[in-house]
Amino acid sequence: MRRPFCIALVVGVLVASLIVMSVPASTADNPPTDKVYELRIYKANPGKLDALNARFRDHTCRLFKKHGIEVIGFWTPTEGEEAQDTLYYIVAFPSVEAQKKAWQALKDDPEWQKAKADSERDGVELVKKFQSKNFKATDYSPIR
Repeated sequence: MRRPFCIALVVGVLVASLIVMSVPASTADNPPTDKVYELRIYKANPGKLDALNARFRDHTCRLFKKHGIEVIGFWTPTEGEEAQDTLYYIVAFPSVEAQKKAWQALKDDPEWQKAKADSERDGVELVKKFQSKNFKATDYSPIR
């Protein structure tokens, strides 16, 4: 029961944050696109959430931009166990094909490899587990 609530919460946050962006006068002015929104949920290893946030802040966000990964936002829960070890974020891509290319380019980037290795020097990976889910905007969504 906890997981569906978390997913619903994140989807709600996604919708709210996207509404704040520019809204077209009507959906007729904004034809459908193949744009993909990806929700990622990272469960950090014990005591590693601060280091994970630092890696995003100091390295990953800049590298996302370099590789065409559009950041929509980052969130951490405000209460409960997940507040200690969970990071939610949403990124966007022009298409699924662009998404695949961007993630591969990031993975192959020596700067990313160094940032990851440096942040895990103690031999413990920052992320214990992650989930990923793609979304597309509905035809009535203001974000289209």
